[in-house]
Amino acid sequence: MKETWLKTEIGPIHIAEENGKLVACNFCQTVGEKQESSPLLEEAKKQIQEYFAGKREQFSLPIQTKGTAFQESVWQELQKIPYGTSISYSELAKRIGNPKAARAVGMANHNNPIGIIIPCHRVIGKNGKLIGYAGGMDKKEYLLEFEKKKKVR
Repeated sequence: MKETWLKTEIGPIHIAEENGKLVACNFCQTVGEKQESSPLLEEAKKQIQEYFAGKREQFSLPIQTKGTAFQESVWQELQKIPYGTSISYSELAKRIGNPKAARAVGMANHNNPIGIIIPCHRVIGKNGKLIGYAGGMDKKEYLLEFEKKKKVR
């Protein structure tokens, strides 16, 4: 596995690839010392920078997740939520055909290995309140507000 870190305006992001696919992209506390490079890591950094510059709404990177069948179904459905919008955990549960699984959907979101690119930050409580985000609630709020303001035209 190769890994690198990217500093952003809301904190560092850890990015990792394995066998030519992105396997991790998540906020972290510190930037690691072991900075590696590859064409995929450089492209991931470029696309994330474009996202934060308001120039990219969708990512086009090869990704590989490793989860249960349930988690994989949640992560696939997350990728269908349009930029600048949000849905509830219960709505996401309905979309994957398991309407009573809102809490399990929340846990799958929490375990999302490729944040931002698999946009788990776009899922909120059915009452419209922000609920949980592995990267921190401040980051979730920032990302949702950022996307509403920066819709690419």
